[in-house]
Order: sequence, then C-alpha cells, then structure tokens
Amino acid sequence: MPQPANWSYPTQIRFGAGRIAELGRACRSAGINHPLMVTDSGLADSPIARGALRTLEEVGKNPGLFSDVRSNPVESNLSAGVRAFREGGHDGVVAFGGGSALDTGKLIAFMSGQTLPVWEFEDVGDNWKRANADGIAPIVAVPTTAGTGSEVGRAGVVTNEDTHTKKVIFHPKLLPTIVICDPELTVGMPPRITAGTGLDAFAHCLEAYCAPFYHPMSEGIAVEGMRLVAESLPAAYRNGEDIDARGKMMSAAAMGAVAFQKGLGAIHALSHPVGALYDTHHGMTNAVFMPYVLNFNRSAIEDRIRRLSAFLGLHSTGFPAFLDYVLAIREELGVPHTLPELGVDDGQVDLIAAMAVEDPTAGGNPVPLNAAGAREIFECASTGRL
Repeated sequence: MPQPANWSYPTQIRFGAGRIAELGRACRSAGINHPLMVTDSGLADSPIARGALRTLEEVGKNPGLFSDVRSNPVESNLSAGVRAFREGGHDGVVAFGGGSALDTGKLIAFMSGQTLPVWEFEDVGDNWKRANADGIAPIVAVPTTAGTGSEVGRAGVVTNEDTHTKKVIFHPKLLPTIVICDPELTVGMPPRITAGTGLDAFAHCLEAYCAPFYHPMSEGIAVEGMRLVAESLPAAYRNGEDIDARGKMMSAAAMGAVAFQKGLGAIHALSHPVGALYDTHHGMTNAVFMPYVLNFNRSAIEDRIRRLSAFLGLHSTGFPAFLDYVLAIREELGVPHTLPELGVDDGQVDLIAAMAVEDPTAGGNPVPLNAAGAREIFECASTGRL
C-alpha cells in the first residue's frame, strides 16, 4: 500500500487508507458549515455513505443528502439537486461516489448561485466567463471508484435530455477545494465496475498521451498512470480487498484526469453519444472502443506507442504488442469485444457519427476525426474487425 500523503497538485489531496475520518475537518477547512452530500441512489444507503454522514454529524456539520443521480446524469438530476441545495440552506457540497455523483455534486455547487441556464457554460471558448464566480459554493470531493478522476477536474458532464447529448461544463472553480482519496472506500466495488472504471482511467491516460498537443507534464503523468493501471487493475479485479492495488488505482484515476488537460480523442468522442443514447457505462464503453480507435490512429501514433510499450515492459516494443496488450487486458477483465455485446445496435450510427464529430473531445484525436471516420470506427467496434 502506498504511504499516506498530502498533495497540492492540482488541488489539496488527502490520500491514504482511513482518511475518510477527516471529512468533517476537510469541510471546516473549505469553509463549509452545512454541507449537502451528493451521491447516487445505489450508494446512498451503503455503509460507507452512512459512515461519511456520521463523520459530518459528529463535528456538528448537520449534512443534507441528495441521491437522485443517474449513472449518466441528466439535467433534471442537476435541477433537483440545485433545488435541494437552495431549499436546505446549504453552503457547500460533499460530492461522494463515482463519476456521476462527483460531476453532479460539482455542478450543483456551481449552479447554486447562477441565473443563466447550465448550457450557457458549455466548455466552448470562454463561456465559463459568463458565470458568477462568487456564486459557486465550495466543494469537497470523495471518490469511491477509481476511474473518472472527476475529483481533480475543472469540469462536469451532464446530458441534455432534449437533444440526448452529453455536455461538458467548465469553470476553474469546479475544481474541488479538498479531495479525500481513501482506497478503503473502493473495496466494495464489484469486479465489473472495477474493470470499467479502471479502464476509464487508462483511456484518459492513453488519449492524453496520444493527443497532438505540447504538454510534456501531462504526458509524463499519463505514462506513469498507465503503468499503475497495468500493474494494479488486474489485482484489484481479482481481489477487491487488495488495498495496495486499490490505492494505486485511485492514484491512476486522478492522474488520468490531470493528464487529459492535454486532450482526449475519438474514444471519448464516440463513447459520449453512445452513453447518452444507450445509457451504457462510460468506462466500459471506452474500453470497448479502445482497440478500434488505436487502429484508426495507428499512422499518427506508432512511434509514440513504441515508446509507451517499452516503458510498460511489454514483450515487444511496437504497436502490435501494445494492441495485443489492450485486447488481452480487456479479455482478462471481462470487457465485451463488440458494441452489440454492450447492448448497442447500429440503428443510430449516422447520428452517433455526427455527434462524435461535434463532441469537444474529438479535436484531440491524433488523426482528424470526421463523420466518415467516426462511422468507420463504430462499424469496426460493431463487428469486431481490427
């Protein structure tokens, strides 16, 4: 198990087993006296959620609880959360859970003091400057999965129910003031969720590493993040109580979110519309698309992947060896090889291709992504053709 540590990059992170006990003190440090704890319905009555609430009550924080959060959060979830925040007289948010709860909690804190609709703050250009920064409530984030890294991100994702599109909302103050990364909270994750969230972290690192922009700090973080996933995810999948593996996966998840400041790509550009239309698990959808996007981008990333395969210690330092590794770890973790196995048909392929090109992550793909390319990737992922 990695040693407990206090980090301040990119925000204050309290990492280590048992550190959920510091939740009340973290709220005090963030200036939160009456927090709204935001989680999802499946986690709301769990022992770890009840324990977190007790920790807050013991220091007189009188927390509220909001758990109307879908696995792919929609605007109605956000609106209901903002109402609960305002009507309860809360002054901050404890975002507690996986990516859906973290994103929703952050956006509730963000929207609690805004008058414009949330879509006015989509991550396009300088839209974030439209927000009333003084109206953004402080956030303490507590991840209970190891995947999205939303706990160290400046954005949240929410689905527009009218258009069935996932939108990224950005503001610098969406970055939580304090993060508690306690690997003991992830012990109860089922193997399938462990796999999906873990490969989400891997996808973040991989796409950041391959994005065609200059950001060597993010690249370095991405490479080490992938090494941690390669080392620890199979162990966490096989034995959910392996705290050493769980801790390293929490580190890798945060590293992935820090790294993708450099950019993402077609894995996410296709996963977002598929998730919005079919309500699939985001990390598992990323995992399904991963080898097909790698193949599509091969001409632009082959040299880069050669260096990565050497760093990961694969049997051969080349693109084929890395692709084989991705296929092997997917099989080991029970990831479907094709979209139909995930419950996704080809009935909306043209719409998905069009949505993928418009997704803000598409701009980071190493090979420029157009509708024909997005459709090609989708069709390969539907048939299993590599």
